[in-house]
Amino acid sequence: MSRDRVRIVEVGPRDGLQSRGTELSVDLRIAWIRQLAAAGLREIEAGAFVRADLVPAMATSEDVFRLAADLKVETLWALIPNLRGFQRASDSGAKAFAFFTSASETFSQKNSGCSVEESLVNFREIRQLSEMSPVRAYLSCSFGCPYEQSVEASAVTNLARKLDAAGADEIVISDTIGIADPESVATIIAAVSAEVTASKLTLHLHDTRGSALDCARAGLEAGIGSFDSSAGGLGGCPFAPGAPGNVATEDLVTLFESLGCRTGIDLDQLIHSSLWLEKVLGEQLPAKSLAERRTEPPSDD
Repeated sequence: MSRDRVRIVEVGPRDGLQSRGTELSVDLRIAWIRQLAAAGLREIEAGAFVRADLVPAMATSEDVFRLAADLKVETLWALIPNLRGFQRASDSGAKAFAFFTSASETFSQKNSGCSVEESLVNFREIRQLSEMSPVRAYLSCSFGCPYEQSVEASAVTNLARKLDAAGADEIVISDTIGIADPESVATIIAAVSAEVTASKLTLHLHDTRGSALDCARAGLEAGIGSFDSSAGGLGGCPFAPGAPGNVATEDLVTLFESLGCRTGIDLDQLIHSSLWLEKVLGEQLPAKSLAERRTEPPSDD
């Protein structure tokens, strides 16, 4: 592998928290984002502008974005499902937007409340209104669906091509339920890369079967240089039964650094932050990199 640097987008403050039954206070969400930024994470997905009755953990995202404007973060991404979410995010000061659609029709209805084609209409409207702001598009269920099970590679490829044509700055190939393996990652990335340049693709992995790191390495070998991850391995999707946490940022950094790929992230400081988060949440997080460090007392910063 000749790549010497990879991009990591931290999604913990949104994807990590969204499935939790309890809501972190705005102050704690801001404190976590501040620590992630201090560890060198330059792009952080800070919240979601979705229905509070369906995803209560994201109910205070407006306040988070208003306060986060003073933080030293290069890009704060706001997750949006539709035009209403975009308007709420914009009014709260968001400057970068993450839209989501799905390769599965059933998941689109469950997650977005609309068909795949309707979600594309929504995306085109948002892309037009967002002007020069960056817009990334999550392509959920790229490797399988919790409702339909299998998803055809052609569905992923066709939707990726349409999102690219509609102006997506990047397309996030997402293993929403964590069933990908290295072979399927290589297959899907090759198929999508034939339609959309690999430099516009990001890989979003969940660790349901403990194979997320192997899948990340397969993605790197297939030409992917951008990855989503969640500090501590916190995560899960409220609309995808059985989908546990995202691949842990600490573990992904450890993998890439061992392969000679620079991430720009201070691993010690990131681990320190996740140990602090464990104390806040009152539970152990699944990141493998945290296990040997739990004997060190976390800071109250």
